[in-house]
Amino acid sequence: MTNNKIPAAITALEVLPRPKQSNYPEPFASRMAGRSKRALGDFFGLKNFGVNLTTIKPGGQSALMHSHSKQDEMIFVLVGEAVLSTPSGETMLSAGMCAGFPAQGEDHHILNRSGQDVVILEIGDRSQNDMVTYPNDDIQAVMGADRKWLFTRKDGTPY
Repeated sequence: MTNNKIPAAITALEVLPRPKQSNYPEPFASRMAGRSKRALGDFFGLKNFGVNLTTIKPGGQSALMHSHSKQDEMIFVLVGEAVLSTPSGETMLSAGMCAGFPAQGEDHHILNRSGQDVVILEIGDRSQNDMVTYPNDDIQAVMGADRKWLFTRKDGTPY
């Protein structure tokens, strides 16, 4: 890049992974040790939706089991075999498959039970006042006006 201009196109791997593997507070952040995200949407300055190129190492997961109140999400599997886990069951996903999660839809997350990296493209809107619920963990999140997640316990006490 020259003159601080954003290029029209790049190779996605040119975007460095986020320095922190997770925004979750402990003890949840360490559960994301097998995940890295390249924030492609942020790189291009996208405001209305986010795009992440996410690599999940063997034994890793995309996120805690969760659902959003306002944000629609979609994932597309680029490399490997992953498990889409929901309260309704598990679905094997392979390269070329995709899954969508409407706001207020079923809780979900992606697991890598294979012996190889899984690479997915995550796409989601950036709805203001979005809330995230985590049915299996004592954590909840609200998107702040600064577009950063505020995490609390389910009773509202901060971490």
